[in-house]
Amino acid sequence: MTAMTPGSNLPLNTVRVTVDVAAPVRLDVSGLLLAADGKVRSDADFIFFNQPAGPGVSYRSGGGTTPDSITVDTAALPPGIERIVITASPDAAGQSFQGIEPTATVRDAVGGSVIATFTPPQLGTETALVVVEVYQRGGVWKVRAVGQGYANGLAGIATDFGVSVEDEPAPAPVAAPAAPPVPPAPPAPPVHPVSPWLGGQTPAAPPAPAPAPAAQAPAPGAGKINLDKGRVNLQKNQTVSLVKGGRPLLSQVKMGLGWEPAFGGRDIDLDASVIAYGPQRNHIDSCYFGKLSILGGSVKHSGDNLTGEGAGDDEVIVVDLGRLPADTTGLVFTVNSFSGQKFSEVAKAYCRLIDAASGEELVRFDLTGAEPQTGVMMAKLIKQFSGEWEMTAIGEFVKSRTVRGMVKPAAQAL
Repeated sequence: MTAMTPGSNLPLNTVRVTVDVAAPVRLDVSGLLLAADGKVRSDADFIFFNQPAGPGVSYRSGGGTTPDSITVDTAALPPGIERIVITASPDAAGQSFQGIEPTATVRDAVGGSVIATFTPPQLGTETALVVVEVYQRGGVWKVRAVGQGYANGLAGIATDFGVSVEDEPAPAPVAAPAAPPVPPAPPAPPVHPVSPWLGGQTPAAPPAPAPAPAAQAPAPGAGKINLDKGRVNLQKNQTVSLVKGGRPLLSQVKMGLGWEPAFGGRDIDLDASVIAYGPQRNHIDSCYFGKLSILGGSVKHSGDNLTGEGAGDDEVIVVDLGRLPADTTGLVFTVNSFSGQKFSEVAKAYCRLIDAASGEELVRFDLTGAEPQTGVMMAKLIKQFSGEWEMTAIGEFVKSRTVRGMVKPAAQAL
């Protein structure tokens, strides 16, 4: 038996596995069958207490006395299904996982022998979790410890993986006796509805307005856009999904970072870096001028620019999204002034994401403000459990002259 840690994986030596998820409180456990795009094909691929069986996946209730479980028969899965994620949420409405960390036990469904266990660490306000996943890689079925939390319950997980979450329509008001019929009430404004099988959670607020024009990211709170309409210009705290034509971008990209000395100022030596993190915001490695290649060469740095002079990007970091290790789920791009010069002495600082194959600029973020600090977090790339990556502009200043001092604040920014 193996005690797994977040991001770790094991090959499965059996075609049928059962995953029990136990906690000090009763949990609702479910499984989702995902295709190559990281989405369910239809709502029939969501297996839970009200829909306990699907092709190759089944749900068993523990009745409150034993753990709920999901069984996966990899030999019976439909063609095109590459991943099954097992989720859990407390049965009590609104309860978080604070202090009630669950444990997943993976065992051979035929013989009953335990293959591995996993307890997600450092849980807090999460009300739902992707606990583990059973997935296929190179023709081999494996199990991976995940432990990704959601603050909006099973509804958040369901919608993230493409399940239609719809409310039942409200009944029309009943006419009073001996009075003319009361016309049906007009439809309620659209909400992010929650299906009755998700525990009757209160629907979220109405969706925000549609995204802004193609070349701009939507205003804060208006949701994310993708790359279908061409280059996206981000403002601080805005996010773009790195999806084009319905497919996640999983090829080589370049993050170009540039800056100029402020008008009349002296040459300025800034250092661009990228910090890699795991699912629990754990620091994996940092790529900078002193360490030009990390993560098996899937992240590479162009080298140090000592002056900031010249047109174009001053330093470039190349990331092969498709080759990143599975436990690398977050990248934060930073710029520091080792010499101690402040960003108030810098002009035209920016970062831009480029398709390495075509040279096309995909996303750009221009830093419009400046503070008398020696470090800045420019942007972050976050891997979603649907398989896609999202880029968010950060633009937060930090008192740090080196990438080492950026590790903790960058983790907090994830």
